[in-house]
Amino acid sequence: MKGNSPHQEQKSFLYQGLRDILNPKEPLYQLSDKIPWAEIEKEFEKYYVDFGRPAKPVRLMVSLLILKQLYNLGDETVVESWVQNPYWQYFSGQTEFQWKLPLEPSDFVHFRKRIGEQGVKKILEISIGLHGKEAMESEVVVDTTVQEKNITFPTDIKLHKRIIEQCRKIAEVEGIEQRQSYKRIVKKLVMAQRFRNHPKNKKKAYASARKLKTIAGRMVREIERKLPEEKKGKYEARIEIFNKILSQHRNDKEKIYSIHEPKVYCVSKGKEHKKYEFGAKASIVLTKKSGIIVGAYSLEKNDYDGHTLPRALEQCEELRGGNRPSVAIADRGYKGKTRIGETEILLPKPPKKNSSEYQKKKARNRFRRRAAIEPIIGHLKTDYRMARNPLKGIVGDSLNLMLAAAAFNFKKWMRKIKNFLGFFYTYCQTHIFRFWESFIITPMLKMTF
Repeated sequence: MKGNSPHQEQKSFLYQGLRDILNPKEPLYQLSDKIPWAEIEKEFEKYYVDFGRPAKPVRLMVSLLILKQLYNLGDETVVESWVQNPYWQYFSGQTEFQWKLPLEPSDFVHFRKRIGEQGVKKILEISIGLHGKEAMESEVVVDTTVQEKNITFPTDIKLHKRIIEQCRKIAEVEGIEQRQSYKRIVKKLVMAQRFRNHPKNKKKAYASARKLKTIAGRMVREIERKLPEEKKGKYEARIEIFNKILSQHRNDKEKIYSIHEPKVYCVSKGKEHKKYEFGAKASIVLTKKSGIIVGAYSLEKNDYDGHTLPRALEQCEELRGGNRPSVAIADRGYKGKTRIGETEILLPKPPKKNSSEYQKKKARNRFRRRAAIEPIIGHLKTDYRMARNPLKGIVGDSLNLMLAAAAFNFKKWMRKIKNFLGFFYTYCQTHIFRFWESFIITPMLKMTF
């Protein structure tokens, strides 16, 4: 059942609520009044039923999701910080300062599952709408990056050890008597992997790795034999992952790199400091002049960059209310098509012999501006929780990416408001002083002397 936000009731003339005691010039205060909360609540009504215990208010949940990404916090830390910050409480719709936690951190998991990709997409759409005409530029910049999953660097040793541990756990839960637990042996085999590249240790390390794989296969087959028929369906998917890991080889396609995140794939972007990244590829669309993110979607597979363009432009059009960009500027990784629908695709290339100086300069400026998307991707990763995605599965990749893009847009709007207010204050202060000096102080001094 949908929960209700606290109402702004009339109080005594002696009472001062959060709205009265906080600084109205604070950007977060102004953002709170700018976001159409009623529209969000109406949009999310379909995710709730009309009976049962009332859920947490939609505004509270959405505001905490935004704050979490804005300030790069986890589910637990954002709830703890909320209690200490009155501006955050006002942003989430509270009228009075609260002393207790607004919810359990696990409520975030249930809410994200409830609203899904469409709900988070609505938040991103609202963050774009805040910027008005600036977000409706006809020219956009497109690029892809990798959103890494929160997993350890995959090696065969780690995966085989993990299989053995999970087989032990299944046996313990289901009461299966194992022929041997291999606890002490596995510990010694893993220890033998230390300094495995040293010439004296190579032979022993490789033999230990083969033995570890043998033990993992032996334990999986034992679980398959001894597991009761009525329980096999429960563990079927997991055992299938175990068998695939044990049978995969170095150059196989669609390898599994993590047991709890089997959809992770390996991407090589040609970086000197990080040759391989394990996660999901993400496509980002940015307006050319204003630098607003107007598109962000996660790819289920490691597709060629050029094949991601139709979906990226389609999402951009949806988020901007049917306004499709006329020009998309990309790097050479998108080589292939020069036009997709009504959108022209521009790639860096040598100018034609008959090109005028104006045309050359225009193209040069366009591709210099294209490079502006690179630091923005860096900020998404370092400042808005895109560096390591802790959310589960393919849907988790999409949710984290769109929330990071929305947080970037909200922060950009807040900085713009702060800079405008600072400029306005300085401008007024300077001109009022000049007026005072010219028309009040100087005549008085002349009259005195």
